[in-house]
Amino acid sequence: METKEVLAALAAIAQESRLAIFRLLVQLGPDGMAATKIAEQLDIAPSSLSFHLKELVHAKLITSRSEGRFVIYAADTMVMNGLIGYLTENCCGGIPCGPAGCDTPSTST
Repeated sequence: METKEVLAALAAIAQESRLAIFRLLVQLGPDGMAATKIAEQLDIAPSSLSFHLKELVHAKLITSRSEGRFVIYAADTMVMNGLIGYLTENCCGGIPCGPAGCDTPSTST
């Protein structure tokens, strides 16, 4: 990912409702969810939800598709993994590690 794309993605999820939407869609996987159901699940007004979905689509974190009269939104896991990769590419002194491998030793006080 390019720095500009990373900044757009991070800015998009740096807001409580958008982060909640993105996390919900990540949990649902590629099937995604209709906007009306997202609004119900997260108790977000439809007008606000529309704004937040637009921001997440603009940042390429989620995709939308039409199914009949519904618009279904899903997390774009390729972009999500690219963002995680960008943030961790120099992790642990260049030694590849998983999330558990990046634990830092705790210090006693």
